[in-house]
Amino acid sequence: MLWFGVAGAQAEGISVQKAEGRTVGSSYQLAVDFGINFNYVVEQALMRGVTLHFISEFNLNRPRWYWFDDVLVASEQTTNLSYNALTRQYRIGRGSLFQNFSNLEDALRVVGHQASAPVPLTALKSESKHVVSARMRLDITQLPKPLQVNALTSKEWNLDSDWYSWIVHPNTTGGN
Repeated sequence: MLWFGVAGAQAEGISVQKAEGRTVGSSYQLAVDFGINFNYVVEQALMRGVTLHFISEFNLNRPRWYWFDDVLVASEQTTNLSYNALTRQYRIGRGSLFQNFSNLEDALRVVGHQASAPVPLTALKSESKHVVSARMRLDITQLPKPLQVNALTSKEWNLDSDWYSWIVHPNTTGGN
């Protein structure tokens, strides 16, 4: 198992707390735990019924010195977070699956745990190193139109973890 951890507290925004890659059978899977902390504006929008759409992205590249990197895997997942004032519950949606929570902290912890689709080990070239990158961001293009104008001009809506990258050597990706 290959594991890298990142520790640190952040007042607002999205940060990487833990990143790992592991082999499971004949595939390789990436998992990242993001810490999500809302500022007042975003939290109030959520409490007033605005659904927040988070996009997590995973890339697996093989660097090449003579040309652009060889992109082996590029995946993207969308997770929706909403609040129902009538039931006083937070709701997470991933595709057709939904889960309810009674408090925001538990909901954000589940939203922050993201995993990629399994990558076949045959996609990894054993003779070279690979660069894995992950990030999570709030998709402001999915906000209601009046909020999109505000989000484009305000830093308060800029929730993005930036890319976090680490190097994987296929011959050291032992499984647990």
